[in-house]
Amino acid sequence: MTETKAEPSHVYAAITDMNGIFRGKRVSAEKLAKLKKEGIRMPMSSIGVDVWGTDTAGTKLTMEQGDLDGICEPTGRGPLDLGLDGPVLPLSMRKETGEPYYADGRHLLELVLERYKAAGLTPVVASEVEFYLLDPASDGIAPARPKAGGPPREFDNIYSLEELSDAGSFIDDLYRSAAAAGIELDATIAEGAQRQFEFNLMHQADALKAAEDTLFLKHIIRNVARRHGYLATFMAKPYPATAGSGLHIHFSMLDENGQNVFDDGTDKGSDILRAAVAGLMDSMADATLIFAPHLNSYRRLSPGGLAPTTVCWGYENRTAAIRIPGGPHQARRIEHRVAGIDTNPFLVLAAILGGALDGIARMLTPAEPVTSNSHELDLPKLAKDWRQALERFETADSMKRILHPEFVTCFAAAKQQEQDVFAAQVTDLEIATYRLSV
Repeated sequence: MTETKAEPSHVYAAITDMNGIFRGKRVSAEKLAKLKKEGIRMPMSSIGVDVWGTDTAGTKLTMEQGDLDGICEPTGRGPLDLGLDGPVLPLSMRKETGEPYYADGRHLLELVLERYKAAGLTPVVASEVEFYLLDPASDGIAPARPKAGGPPREFDNIYSLEELSDAGSFIDDLYRSAAAAGIELDATIAEGAQRQFEFNLMHQADALKAAEDTLFLKHIIRNVARRHGYLATFMAKPYPATAGSGLHIHFSMLDENGQNVFDDGTDKGSDILRAAVAGLMDSMADATLIFAPHLNSYRRLSPGGLAPTTVCWGYENRTAAIRIPGGPHQARRIEHRVAGIDTNPFLVLAAILGGALDGIARMLTPAEPVTSNSHELDLPKLAKDWRQALERFETADSMKRILHPEFVTCFAAAKQQEQDVFAAQVTDLEIATYRLSV
């Protein structure tokens, strides 16, 4: 006899803040129809809080303006089972006047996609989601132990089938949960460190859904992992000596006839592809704060690994920030390799797609592609640390042009507040170093 699943008693009505964290309200299921029709009110400040959920003083939305409400409306998708005790209804926030609030990454990406529509282009997007599974019995970040009961593997053993097999029940459950939420997954691999995995999402011609799918998949991974006795972490660099976790974005562009404008019938790709690459390179250092929004993010963007440190591109070169993969010329695409998995996918896609379209509009020409280890070449650099990234982002004309001034102001204020909190901490290393020596 098949057990009937009980109808949920409630839903979670949720916006996504600038850090990609859900904020919202638990609402009785009987109010769902009204919620779908009318939306719900939440403070505008709630979408611009810092990573700890604290109001960001620099946005001047709380005490200065009386903590004004925004109107949060359903996006048209959901309610979705993301592994919580009730389904999630995704919302986006507009102002009381009806205008979009561009601190909401969904509206920011919509703004970029409106420019694509005006240009007669459609981006086709896929993402790669990397993460680690941890041992919940550890107070720190110890890798999850294999289900077979042995110790975690001592070597990287990348693309290990044994690693995939050991996590098979977790992976199967994850595929089922993703499919139920309308998320289509492609391949899964065991990545380059103990208990690190990568899930590839299928390419799709709906960039908004691609961003949603990536964000929702992170929540599904976290909750499915918990069901299977693991903890999932999306830190960009949890371990100093092993691989970081990235959010690589692949994309091509279709014209109004459905033709890939990056394809010119050759391995090199079209002039439009190179203009898109040039636009990405032109804005990349200014946008580092979006691709690496946290203190830990910059431990990943360091020499010695496959995460980039320089502004460059190359064909089949994984040390480059922008890689042009091989394969059939009809599928010619760009892989953007800068973002860590600790980012907000809406912001990442807005910055990448916005930068590429900006390059096409101006028909920019990129520097020569790199053919060796980009870390060892004399090339322009990404922002070297969190503070420099904020300074570049806040003052760059490119960010206001490609994104929106309202978003730039709000995001910069949140990141400044987070940096100030970290800067005020006295660490154990400081105490051990200076307590008796100076």
